[in-house]
Amino acid sequence: MIKTRRLNIRKRIALVAHDNKKKDLIEWAEFNKVVLAKHELIATGTTGKLMEDQLDRPVKKLLSGPLGGDQQIGAMIAGGEIDVLIFFWDPMEAQPHDSDVKALLRIAMAWNCIMACDRSTADFVLTSPLMQTEYTLNIPDYSTYLKRKID
Repeated sequence: MIKTRRLNIRKRIALVAHDNKKKDLIEWAEFNKVVLAKHELIATGTTGKLMEDQLDRPVKKLLSGPLGGDQQIGAMIAGGEIDVLIFFWDPMEAQPHDSDVKALLRIAMAWNCIMACDRSTADFVLTSPLMQTEYTLNIPDYSTYLKRKID
């Protein structure tokens, strides 16, 4: 049996950026502010405050990434509360909370969450005709993994 989840026309978009990528994410959001205004925005602490100031619209702010914000977003993805993850992460800079970053990317992949980790991919995601419609995504079935571990 295939499990699915329906995404509404108004998507719930999580915005996360490492320190060296915050400026890039803010510029991207400013460039796309008309489209982003049609969706609900959720962000980790500092990124959320910067987004709110730049876009002049409310952003649901979670904890700062290193203080648990990445994990909060991961939990929201697993709970079906995030539709799209825009995560501008810095591949050249070691992060003190690197394990949290990897966990967030892993959980997004595990739940088939729409994800962009750089500006060009984020542009393609945001301008896709699917962003303006309802969309049904498949949720992978991991029961065979669990069965193998039990056997």
